[in-house]
Amino acid sequence: MKNKKLLNYSDYLRLDKILNSQDLMSAKRGSPAHDEMLFIVVHQVYELWFKQILHELESVIVIFKQESVIESDVSFMVLRLNRIIEIQKILIDQIRVLETMTAMDFLEFRDDLFPSSGFQSAQFRLLENKLGLLKKNRMSYGRHDYSSVIKDEEKAHVLKSENERSLFELLESWLERTPFLSFQGFNFWEQYSNAIRSMLEKEEIVIKGNPNYTKKEVEYHLVEHNNAVSAFEAMIDEKKHSKLIENKEKRLSHKATQAALLILLYRDEPILHSPFNLLSKLIDMDELFTSWRQRHALMVRRMIGSKIGTGGSSGHAYLHAAADKHKIFTDLADLSTFFIPRSALPKLPEKIKQNLGYHFKS
Repeated sequence: MKNKKLLNYSDYLRLDKILNSQDLMSAKRGSPAHDEMLFIVVHQVYELWFKQILHELESVIVIFKQESVIESDVSFMVLRLNRIIEIQKILIDQIRVLETMTAMDFLEFRDDLFPSSGFQSAQFRLLENKLGLLKKNRMSYGRHDYSSVIKDEEKAHVLKSENERSLFELLESWLERTPFLSFQGFNFWEQYSNAIRSMLEKEEIVIKGNPNYTKKEVEYHLVEHNNAVSAFEAMIDEKKHSKLIENKEKRLSHKATQAALLILLYRDEPILHSPFNLLSKLIDMDELFTSWRQRHALMVRRMIGSKIGTGGSSGHAYLHAAADKHKIFTDLADLSTFFIPRSALPKLPEKIKQNLGYHFKS
């Protein structure tokens, strides 16, 4: 032990490798562009954060794969997801640093980057697959499979993840077997349906009687109202919900959707605190990835206008479309359509409330 070499900060962090990994392509042609250093560093940091997100996400997936997920495990998953969310906020903020580079500065080295592109990031494609983005729902990349541009030595790992159970699938399975949502002897859905229908009827009256709406505005809001009514009917009727899944308007199963709604409606019950936080974090995570894509798209528009991306994609147009299409947990976010005031919620029988709480006897 006496001869053991003391650990050094630089050695521990492998700074020799990290700090010497910025190889400017512009310098190789004899005209180094100042801002290429910033471009490389920011994207290297992105990849490090992707690695950390994957590390956190994998720990959540491992827990979800258990046959039984206990309450403390749910709390643990919430902590992991919250860490991912904080990292996502940094990812978005990093765009501000990149935007200190002007479009003219970028042009000094842009041609040196061809045909490389962020689209080739194997880690980000792996992340999307693990979250639950389906291959059939992906935006096409120049009419080619998304994996065609990933390096061969990284491709196998990414393709393997397509056939593994994603976070979305594991969440669906967990919601479907949630035990405390079986209200025996209490017809929750009948009482809840009456409350929702009453609310929807009042909304229709308000729309038709609003003096500030033009005829065209009334028609528009009535169409939206009818969509809400149809969505509610699908929430109650499994066959109608299955039709929405068949038409790719919904993805989460009927049973899982009802379980998620009950968790969100009765979030104040002690045993539902952690499940509610879990669903909320998944919605937050989905929204932040959308925000990141949108900010990225705006930055690209500012930098290259309507030019194609360095990897051959449609640049801004592709990123803008992907931000809207590559969402995963929209079915959870849409459940707010069916929220009603706490005062209107069906009152749970005392025995059921006890099952949803924590009771200690001396």
